[in-house]
Amino acid sequence: MTDQASAPEPENPGITDIPAEADLPGKPTSASRTTLSHIMTHSDTNLLGTVHGGVIMKLVDDAAGAVAGRHSGGPAVTASMDEMAFLEPVRVGDLVHVKAQVNWVGRTSMEVGVRVLAERWNESAPPTQVGSAYLVFAAVDADGKPRRVPPVLPETERDKRRFQEAQIRRTHRLARRRAITELRAQRAAEGFED
Repeated sequence: MTDQASAPEPENPGITDIPAEADLPGKPTSASRTTLSHIMTHSDTNLLGTVHGGVIMKLVDDAAGAVAGRHSGGPAVTASMDEMAFLEPVRVGDLVHVKAQVNWVGRTSMEVGVRVLAERWNESAPPTQVGSAYLVFAAVDADGKPRRVPPVLPETERDKRRFQEAQIRRTHRLARRRAITELRAQRAAEGFED
């Protein structure tokens, strides 16, 4: 495991003077894990008669936000949705379970992993995974300024694997952002306007 609070979070440019609350106690993954359940109705459907992806995305953001707030001990805002995969359609009458947990924590941000499961509301068959997502949240204070986040303490082998995978996603996210910034600067230097 890496030292999660050793350097300013590069994902938050310009944030270098966060108070060094060096001894923030870590929190286990299970401390903030949550499940949000919701029955899908006709008002949730798209033109194809299945549940609209935006409805699922809102549930994902709601569950992830609850987890981020619990873990950070206060307000947290959605910074990005790294990935949202829809694996199966969700139908009217499905009971959707959105399971979320903190996978990785930086200085002021955290990645929350979300699994979306669906089952018929009136059947006892096991739920089917219908989606997954990774979101990045930034912890903020009452003035909307970034604040420190406690380290996450992975408890199980699955938690440890998720922590490592989150580090890979973060590395890719930062490399992509850097490459795009460099390309835009190059195009601007060449006289192209976007």
